[in-house]
Amino acid sequence: MPSIIDPIYGRVVLSELEQQIINTPEMARLRRIQQLGLADLAFPGANHTRFEHSIGTLFIANKMAKALGLPEEEIVKVRLAALLHDIGHCAFSHVVESVLKRNPAYQPVIDGRKFVKHEMFTKYIISNSFHAMPEIANRIEASGRAESFFDEIAKMATGDVDALPKPYLAQIISNDIDSDRLDFLLRDSYHTGVSLGLVDVDQIVGSLALSNGRMVLGGAASYDEDMAMIAAESMLIARAHHYSAIIHNPKTQGARVMLLQALENALANYEKSGKDVKTTVTNFFTLYIDSDLLNFIEANGNASAKKLIGNIRNGNICNAVSRFTQKNLNPRTRMALSTIARNGVAKKMFEVELAKRFAARYGAPVLVDLDVASGIPKSTRVKTGDEEGFFYDESALANGLVRAISRQISLCVFSRSGDDSMLSQASHELLLGIEDLSPRLLNFIRNETYLPIEGLLLMFYSVHRLFSEESDGRVIMPRLRNINLVYRLVRELGKMERLRNLLDYSFHSRYGFPYSDRLFEDIQLLVAMGMLDEDLRYYEKNGRWRQRYEYVLTSDGVEYAEMIASAYQNELKIIGDYLAMNKHSIPRDMVSVAVRRYKKEVKMGLSSSQYLHRK
Repeated sequence: MPSIIDPIYGRVVLSELEQQIINTPEMARLRRIQQLGLADLAFPGANHTRFEHSIGTLFIANKMAKALGLPEEEIVKVRLAALLHDIGHCAFSHVVESVLKRNPAYQPVIDGRKFVKHEMFTKYIISNSFHAMPEIANRIEASGRAESFFDEIAKMATGDVDALPKPYLAQIISNDIDSDRLDFLLRDSYHTGVSLGLVDVDQIVGSLALSNGRMVLGGAASYDEDMAMIAAESMLIARAHHYSAIIHNPKTQGARVMLLQALENALANYEKSGKDVKTTVTNFFTLYIDSDLLNFIEANGNASAKKLIGNIRNGNICNAVSRFTQKNLNPRTRMALSTIARNGVAKKMFEVELAKRFAARYGAPVLVDLDVASGIPKSTRVKTGDEEGFFYDESALANGLVRAISRQISLCVFSRSGDDSMLSQASHELLLGIEDLSPRLLNFIRNETYLPIEGLLLMFYSVHRLFSEESDGRVIMPRLRNINLVYRLVRELGKMERLRNLLDYSFHSRYGFPYSDRLFEDIQLLVAMGMLDEDLRYYEKNGRWRQRYEYVLTSDGVEYAEMIASAYQNELKIIGDYLAMNKHSIPRDMVSVAVRRYKKEVKMGLSSSQYLHRK
């Protein structure tokens, strides 16, 4: 049997079919694409490749499939999906995806669909390449089944759970706890030399089980269950540290923004010359390796772009002269930047405008990079006895880690000149520039698209206005009981024609109640950005103590909602009228807090009632 020696797992045995796929040009390309992009400029050992990671993902996926007791036919599919899960990744990791989000005109259109993410290219390549290769098709029981076989592999490789009759086949590859994440946390730690925390693969794999066609964490005994929780919590700790230590390392971030600016310049020049940008971008995801992308920029970029690439090749990375994180941005600014960072066009406008202001003010060229963590854990289920629940409902530590990941934001200003002493003193002015730009860009986003997270915040604000009172120097305000209530309220409001786009969340009832992954993520973002307070409450059910989370609007949340309310007057009235009609069915507790403690605006001579009772 063919095999590969992996630096982490040792000998990885391959099937003949897997070896044939590895020998294809599509897989060979991954040998020349670095897993962490330009992170090796900060961590010299981080030159491992997407190919190496794909082999590691196959190894762990195989362990997971066998631990779950899957039949051999399914194990074959799981291994192939793991091997191919990054086949559509672009050169230099995620930089080109950022370019597509920032420049919609460059997005390729294939079979009538705009391609923005590497997962879309992965699915396309798997579905359209391998079944046409006779030497591979002949190994799939009968060549007539090859097309449907690889269509299924494509869905598994990209985590398309809802498209598969057996969702666990995709969860093994793409989930909160999956073979992809397990491998890259181990591998990135190994190659960077950064200790991210314990990732106990054997304990996690041994704690997996199948329930209702889905993969869950669990244990047959109380101690086994505890160990499953500990292993999963440790993995989340490693994941949170991965962003802080590696992705948001200033040198990694500086190299990334240099490459991004140079690439955008080269693509703009390429388009001006009358060449087909969309086809070339498709090649970035299907044909190019890292060196090809650098060569493309050097061939098509202007002098500034070529200089940036020359500096990257020589390891001469811009210095971070100002850096802002969740620790030194106020909640309202964090909320605005978080929203801007998730809209590619607005993010580009923010970075370019801020860089222009400082170049004009100090006569020194700068680059600006705004980045937020993504992909927070939201769907891991835990089985205890005959009952299922969410991992973050069973573990207070996991819930805290979800918030920690959601909170991570990094705004860096990089100097492109040798003298950055003046810029390093400009943090206060920079912050003022951020606070000035943010509201204008939010208005731009609203004119282009709906922002469900703002609709969600307005719902909390409407509940706050409906029930809040101020008396004898104290604010009495509502705390909504249980996140399930939020799901139900948003679902009902979203059914209204005039709120359908603003509260555009998709729900399913596979867990026995209306649930939305995206809505959960947005709630956690509001908590992480300081718009909501999340209170932990314990309750007993069937002889077991569980925990739930309840929500109350913060003073910053009230202020931010007031700031955006003018853009949503009609929607705010509809939400308020609905809640007023149904206020007796809204489970809540009333919380009393001293006004001076709750509202810092009082110290500034402003009346708290203007925030509590505007209608």
